Amino acid sequence: MSLPLEDYAVIGDTQTAALVGRDGSIDWLCLPRFDSPACFASLLGDASHGRWLIAPVEPVISSRRAYRGNSLVLETELTTVSGTVRLVDCMPPRDRTPDLVRLVEGVSGEVEMRMELIVRFDYGSIVPWVRRIDGLWRAIGGPDAVSLWSSVPVHGEDLTTRATFTVKAGEVADFLMVWHPSHEGVVRHTERAAAVEETCAWWEEWCQQCTYDGEWRDDVLRSLIVLKALTFEPTGGIVAAATTSLPEQLGGVRNWDYRICWLRDATFTLYSLMSCGFTTEATAWRAWLLRAVAGDPADLQTMYGPSGERRLTELTLDWLPGYEGSRPVRIGNAAVDQLQLDVYGEVMDALYVALRAGVEPDTEAWALQRLLIDFLETAWKQPDEGIWEVRGPRRHFTHSKVMTWVAVDRALKMAVHYGFDGPIARWEALRDEIHADVCAHGFSPSRNAFTQYYGGTELDASLLLIPLVGFLPPDDPRVAGTTAAIERELMEGGFVMRYRTATAPKVDGLPPGEGAFLPCTYWLCDNYAITGRMDEARALFTRLLALRNDVGLLSEQYHPASKRLLGNYPQAFSHVSLVNTALNLTRARGPAHDRRA
Repeated sequence: MSLPLEDYAVIGDTQTAALVGRDGSIDWLCLPRFDSPACFASLLGDASHGRWLIAPVEPVISSRRAYRGNSLVLETELTTVSGTVRLVDCMPPRDRTPDLVRLVEGVSGEVEMRMELIVRFDYGSIVPWVRRIDGLWRAIGGPDAVSLWSSVPVHGEDLTTRATFTVKAGEVADFLMVWHPSHEGVVRHTERAAAVEETCAWWEEWCQQCTYDGEWRDDVLRSLIVLKALTFEPTGGIVAAATTSLPEQLGGVRNWDYRICWLRDATFTLYSLMSCGFTTEATAWRAWLLRAVAGDPADLQTMYGPSGERRLTELTLDWLPGYEGSRPVRIGNAAVDQLQLDVYGEVMDALYVALRAGVEPDTEAWALQRLLIDFLETAWKQPDEGIWEVRGPRRHFTHSKVMTWVAVDRALKMAVHYGFDGPIARWEALRDEIHADVCAHGFSPSRNAFTQYYGGTELDASLLLIPLVGFLPPDDPRVAGTTAAIERELMEGGFVMRYRTATAPKVDGLPPGEGAFLPCTYWLCDNYAITGRMDEARALFTRLLALRNDVGLLSEQYHPASKRLLGNYPQAFSHVSLVNTALNLTRARGPAHDRRA
């Protein structure tokens, strides 16, 4: 059985990522890209679906782990009665072929170790042909191949590559696994110890760009590293998470593929990066966006592949039992065909913030933005599937309408402040029309709160964004009423639910049950900050920071009763929200102010 999510750390090379368990087992890795089929998929099954274990033969009596400095080089110390070893894992940033480096360093005593490499291509469904070629162990299956270098003797047994070896204090055993197309040979031999040092240096150099120097610098920097790890360096795309089908409810069906570039998640990620001085990623993402969405703005998708792929057909993998029995396991995502009007606002906001952060204006980007606003002039009146990608009927979701207002508002700001051409008067009238419509139909006087959709009574935590995006000032009574209603009705164990899934069959078409969606609780914290409730904001932020595991990682959701992380992992949206809230708390001085207006 897979470990609890809290027991996994992530390593990555900004093209793919692996999950490393506290027990020394790599249980998830897709090669060569985030969205490629996994060669280690035991996270969603068992060891027979692929993993790479390096661990002491004797029982481990204690363990501790940490990243080395400001990097994604993971160090895990495992202690037995015979001594202590340090397992060092990393994936050096690369140009083409991915490398996975593992070192076993003797710290004290003398520890007998075992290594078990089980490669299963295509999400655990393909047992490769394994043979020794030119001194290397090579596993080949279909288009994929991996080659293994090892400083200790290895052998094949029971469809597994194995080794048993002893490490004394001061000794090092090392391993290197490289993916390559099965029709090609390995083109290089990485020096393992040097690769670790070079990987550390690469991450440390990247982190030096960080301009945030507030109270939570270490926490912010760790989350920024996670966000950078989820960028797809060759194209500038940004994936939402490194995994697929980690459940929002253990044993449930809310299991989705997040190894995809959501426009919404990417724009939030860019906001965090740019706010902390990382503008190179913004420039690269803008170029990716122009390539990905080329064509009719009416065909704008909610998500794309890391290189801008549009066909993301949702399939189920019936041979995988799922994380703790949570089925089905899905790849691809049917939400690609949904209409989610809020993404237009998030894209426009990100491009506006990029300009404010010093990214050079781009006439081609503005031409695209003009087309998006032209589309919204009529499309904003349509019902959609909304921010939560419901699989129930389309509705006039209040948050979606608010974000269409954001799209027009940011277009106006860019035209006025940066000299871009546009029909100012027409856009002003459109912005006013949308604003009046939301206030008339999205607000319930009887509830004294904005509701999830026009004419409904349900609450939705996405409405906490209304003052954060500048739609209404923080001191507006309707904002205060909405916040108070959410505090009363959407909080469990001190954390905020997206909405009540008891109404899920009516709203999202799925069975009820999920954890607290972590970004929503960060949004409540932001609301506290901008309305001057600083003691409550700091207390809530402290509770949120405590949800991270020992190496600073967050998933999508948290289950207060079981105290378990849930959902795909590590989740960009959660780390984005941590960064943004830290920035808001740092900036907050007395009366509230709108951070984006």
